[in-house]
Amino acid sequence: MIGSDEDPRVAELRTAVSRLRRELAAHPAEFPDRVIAEDELAALAAMTISGRPEIPRLRRSLLLIAGAIGSVSALSRGLSQVRDAVELFGEP
Repeated sequence: MIGSDEDPRVAELRTAVSRLRRELAAHPAEFPDRVIAEDELAALAAMTISGRPEIPRLRRSLLLIAGAIGSVSALSRGLSQVRDAVELFGEP
């Protein structure tokens, strides 16, 4: 959003979450914790709408997502981008 007062960290998080959600949706393999990853990515996406994500909640969601899809190498780049975006928010 050019010209808006949106926090650039929120915009970065929104972009990274959206990208990983698309990659996960397109990934053909089923794995046991896929639903957890999908739910937590939806929660992160919802947090970006409010514009003021809660840092402890961001970190919790990131841990759950990493645990759910961490072993799926095809999603590792997207996961890294979400992690980098969460880290922009610093410490809780």
